[in-house]
Formats: sequence, C-alpha cells, structure tokens
Amino acid sequence: MVNEKRLIEEFMELVKIDSITKKEGEVAKVIIKKLEELGAEVYVDKAGEKVGSNTGNIIAKIKGTLEKPTILFSAHMDTVVPGEGIKPIIKDGIIYSETDTILGADDKGGIAAILEGIRAVKENDIPHGDIEVVFTIAEEGGLFGAKNLDYKKLSAKMGYVLDSDGKPGTIVVKGPAQDKIEVVIKGKAAHAGVSPEEGVSAIVIASKAIAEMKLLRIDEDTTANIGIISGGTATNIVTDKVEIKGEARSTVEEKLNLQTKHMVDCFEKWAKELGGEAIVKTERMYSAFDLTEKDPVVQNAIKAARNLGFNVVLKATGGGSDTNILNTYGIPTVNLGIGMVKPHTTNEQISIEDLVNSAKYVIELLTTKEGS
Repeated sequence: MVNEKRLIEEFMELVKIDSITKKEGEVAKVIIKKLEELGAEVYVDKAGEKVGSNTGNIIAKIKGTLEKPTILFSAHMDTVVPGEGIKPIIKDGIIYSETDTILGADDKGGIAAILEGIRAVKENDIPHGDIEVVFTIAEEGGLFGAKNLDYKKLSAKMGYVLDSDGKPGTIVVKGPAQDKIEVVIKGKAAHAGVSPEEGVSAIVIASKAIAEMKLLRIDEDTTANIGIISGGTATNIVTDKVEIKGEARSTVEEKLNLQTKHMVDCFEKWAKELGGEAIVKTERMYSAFDLTEKDPVVQNAIKAARNLGFNVVLKATGGGSDTNILNTYGIPTVNLGIGMVKPHTTNEQISIEDLVNSAKYVIELLTTKEGS
C-alpha cells in the first residue's frame, strides 16, 4: 500500500530544501501544495510573525468517511545547523548526507511518513475519521511554533508527533518539564596585580556557587546542567560581571521546582557571602506530560503497532518536543519513534525500512479502532 519509491523521492526532495529554524518558508510552500493535492483544507497561522520566521505553522484538515475521534499528526519543518545544501545519498538501504551537513530526518522523516500515509489511505479508499495535520516552525531550541499555534483551529481528541529516535513501535509516553536559568553575577572590578583585595570577583562567586550545586543526573526523573559561562576582559582585571546559562529538567514537576530553587539559592548565597549580586531569571519552557496504557491515544498506538508486527516499547524521554506543548493545550499526544539515528549531527541517518514502516504506522493509526 505504501509506495516506497514515491516516499523515498519525497523525503529526498524535502531534505534538499533548506529550512533551518525560522527560515522554513520555502519548504512550507512545497508542503502546502502537497496537502492541497490531497484535498486538505490548509491554513497558515500567524506564529511566524510572533517568533520571527518567514512562515507560520501549517494546519491542514482532511474530512473523514467514518464517525470516530479526530486524529492529529504532527512534525516540525525546521532543522538544526549545519542544515543548508543537504545532499542525501542512499547506501545499503540507509539514507545519509553526502556532505558535511545534517540529513534532516529530524524531522522531515516524520513529514514524509505523514504525507505518504495519508496519501495511501486516500488512494485506496480506506475508511477513516477526520484527520488534522500540523507542521510546525521553530521547534528546535524552544518549541516556539507549537507554543504559538492557533489551537482554536484544532478539534483532535488524540495526537501523534512523529519526531523521536527509536524504531517504529517506540512510543514516548512521558517527557520532562524544563526550566531555563539565566544568571548575571555582578562583582567589583579592581587591578588584579596592584589591589585585588579591593575587587569582588564575579568568577569566584560563580565558581563557588556551581561547585556547590547538584548537577547532571540528579535522579531517575531529574537532570540539570550549566551550559554557558561568559565574562571577563583581561587577566589583570578582577572580573566584575559573569553571565551564566543553565537548565533543569524533570518528569516530576515538584522535583523540578526543588532543583531550580536549589540552583538559584546557590547563586544568591555565594553572591551575598562574597559581597556581590546575583540577578537570576528562570522561565518554565514547557510542562511535563505523562500518559499511560489506559489513555486511548496510547491504546491506539499499541494496537496499531502490534497489528504491524512492530516491537512495542513504551518509554520516557529526557528531551522536549512539540508533544509537551500539545499535551499542555489539552490534546493527549505521544511521540513516535521513526528510526532517526544520530539526529543533530553530521552522522545523522535513517533507514528506508524505518521510513516505510513509519508511513505504514500512520495508515494503521488511522484505521485501528482505539482501545480494542
């Protein structure tokens, strides 16, 4: 039922179109045309104007032939860098990038599988319920497209984001909330060789604070990291300003609140003790989600995977995706593995088998009776 040749060609076509974050306009034009050819009612929202992209999120609706809950399929159009001038090649059933770029299977593998799955359903006159499709902008680095999506246009009762590693049959049912932590440590400048005792080193404050922190793997639910430190102008000047960026994540929001408070307290404690100042800003980037086998969206995913003979794996992830945001807005959603390997690197790849199986999964999800 899946047209393998067409699917591969469409995937190759999509990854060749540059669409790094906030420059998704050209690939959006191509995708809109493809959706319209499928008979979809297509709408582009205003998210691009809000986040600085040259297009908005794509929302498409396809009328069903059965009375059953509307299903949403979603993937993101943007890619990370280096993601310009991608030249995909096939070797031994695996698709790679020929040059020193990413491949873009994250997440054009998801887009291609969704398009081919829906196309096959329509070509073969397979009965299905209403379908909603969302292709987002600016997912990488902040989920900005999903955060600014026009949710009034959606009516889906369950959603599937095709944007995870792991083979088809991998179902991500649990994901963390994340806090962004930005800190400015202020000290007092002085000549480091002549009168260092007159200065207050922002670097020393930051060092003592970070040394006291619990970081990296905190427990099975929680992680934390200091990722960026910048400051100082010369070795003979006591540094009076340091800027720090970090994060904390947890699948249990109470634990996240405690971890973030702990990190903030460390900065404020050592700034006070050493005579400096810590200006700390925290922001909840997205909320956690936690679904179980009792949820219809999960039941449907398990049933469809088993119908296809896939190995079913329910898992939690430490990463964020549009799945977090869709759940926050009241659409029970899981993230599905599509077989992408080493995303965000120049060694990124995806097998033709996994790409085809992802399209088959879309078909089965549309035709499987949930909870059965």
